[in-house]
Formats: sequence, structure tokens, C-alpha cells
Amino acid sequence: MLVHDTVATGRPVAETDQIRQSLQARYDELSAEYEQAVLQSQVLRLVEVGDTAGDDQADSGTKTAERDTAQSLLRTILDRRAQYERALARLAEGTYGWCEGCSAAIPVERLEIFPSATSCVTCKQTRERRAA
Repeated sequence: MLVHDTVATGRPVAETDQIRQSLQARYDELSAEYEQAVLQSQVLRLVEVGDTAGDDQADSGTKTAERDTAQSLLRTILDRRAQYERALARLAEGTYGWCEGCSAAIPVERLEIFPSATSCVTCKQTRERRAA
């Protein structure tokens, strides 16, 4: 195999390009989802500001719950988008697909299910046990 046909991970350039396109497509989807959620959140705020007359505690509580749910959705989308951004950076560095904990290859099946994975199952389980 020619040197210029592989990247630092030993992956063929075509495979790396396919991974990059897949990660970038999901990142772009999350960005669009985020923009849509921001617009919905802004509409919700405008409705709240213009429609507070006659609100009782139940109405106020419902509006607060809706606002909290919208904010939670925004945080979740941003977190997922950051994971894909990190995966793209790792791909560019040549470290994508390798565990940050033990440097072992992350199984392809895990990356197919969770493309932004940065650790193998064993390291992930160890980290979760320590956190519990």
C-alpha cells in the first residue's frame, strides 16, 4: 500500500473520507436541529411575554416546565453536536477509532452504533463503575 493511500490510523483514505462525510452529515443535521429548536424556544418566549394576563399558578407552572424542557433540548443537542465535532477533530488528528483510555481499537460495531465514541466498552464500563 502506498504511503499516501493511508492516514495516520492505517485506514485507507477512502474509508477515512467516508467516515468524515458521515460524521459531518450528522453534525450538520444536529446544527439544523439546534437552529430549529432555538427558533421554537424564541416563539415560546414571545408567547409567554404576550400571554400572561390571567395566569394562575398552574399556568405559570406549565410555562416554566415548557421553558425548562426547551432549554434541556437545546443543551442536549449542543452536547451531541460537540461529540461529533470532537470525533471530526480526532479523525483529522488520526486518533479516531482508538480508545482514549487504553489506546486499543474501538470495535467497528461500536463506532457504527455510536460514531462519536472515544473509548472502548471496557474503559467506558470502568469509568461508569468509578462514577457510581
